[in-house]
Amino acid sequence: MIKGLILAIQFLSRIPINIAVDFNEENLRKSTFFYPITGMIIGGIAGLFYYVFSYINKDIASFIAVLSIIITTGGLHLDGIGDTFDGFYSARDRERILEIMKDSRAGTYGVVAIILDILFKYILISNIEGNIPLYLAFSCANARFMAVLLMSFAKIARPGGLGDMLASSNPRKYAIAGGILYGIIVFLVNPMFLIPLGVSMVWAFLVTLKTYKTIGGFTGDVYGATIETTEIVSLIAFAGVLKWI
Repeated sequence: MIKGLILAIQFLSRIPINIAVDFNEENLRKSTFFYPITGMIIGGIAGLFYYVFSYINKDIASFIAVLSIIITTGGLHLDGIGDTFDGFYSARDRERILEIMKDSRAGTYGVVAIILDILFKYILISNIEGNIPLYLAFSCANARFMAVLLMSFAKIARPGGLGDMLASSNPRKYAIAGGILYGIIVFLVNPMFLIPLGVSMVWAFLVTLKTYKTIGGFTGDVYGATIETTEIVSLIAFAGVLKWI
């Protein structure tokens, strides 16, 4: 399981862990247990930067927090949301959409999606009151938990890709176990934080409907897009929870 934790951190982030772990099916499967925890680490780092820079200015702190997530993840999921929007909004047939998503060149829809994604996160973080570092940690964790649920239960659109490799590792058992542990952590911190988790699940379901309709299943790019958009949806949900409590 230690190998799974290391692989999860190495795969989902650019946090330097110089320990070689085989990128095989068993380690991939075990790594899914730690996706929510890895998300908490990524969001926790952003939250730490926010806390430090909030003593200067909240806008600067919000910008640094968003920048921290991008740097910590190496922009991995931003690439996914760009490719997904380029493909999904190209108004082409399924096979052409998949070709567009594989193209390394950025199109107009992809660039716009990335810009709006970053801008929306900045606006949300700069306007939410309360324990921002905690909200960032759980929003990033919610997003990666949704991705691993989709890897475990949703169909794959393109064989041979990264998404297929992750789903083919048969991660369902470890993903569910990791999700249960994560749910317990969320409940113990604050039962109200289960609301953003539930909202994230609803969003993942809506993403699934759109993805099935457009290309018939998921790819690695769509997983990345799901992570990026779920971070936003989760932050919106936290903002809503604050108005209720």
